[in-house]
Amino acid sequence: MADPARARKIAERIKALVAEYLEFRLKDERLGFITVTDVRVTGDLQHASVFYTVFGDEAARADTEAALADNRGRIRSHVGKGLGIRLTPSLEFIPDAIPEGAANIEAALAAAKERDAELARNAGGAAYAGDADPYRKPAEDRPEE
Repeated sequence: MADPARARKIAERIKALVAEYLEFRLKDERLGFITVTDVRVTGDLQHASVFYTVFGDEAARADTEAALADNRGRIRSHVGKGLGIRLTPSLEFIPDAIPEGAANIEAALAAAKERDAELARNAGGAAYAGDADPYRKPAEDRPEE
């Protein structure tokens, strides 16, 4: 079992190496506008999960996923050379769910804002059911009748 601090450092280094390789060295026309969002390494440093997002539609996501699957060995070789540790971790590319989650949150916030605006419109012409000040006042504060 590796030290958690060492695993975190290796994960950050893998993230940088994969992003650099995808941006500057991988020449595949199927690769879309990709962002490496996170890397998680197992405790024994044998497996790394690389999370990524792709800007574009479903076709761009599918093409990018195919390009990553086809070039996994080359990317792993580059990571192994850059890390300089005894065993190079195997790489698994996982599409990140952050954009979908953010879109759901944005939709929920927009719906809540619309409901708040509707309530404010309905409350604009409302009047009190009783007196404007429903609290009892002491006898000396009451006006004489």
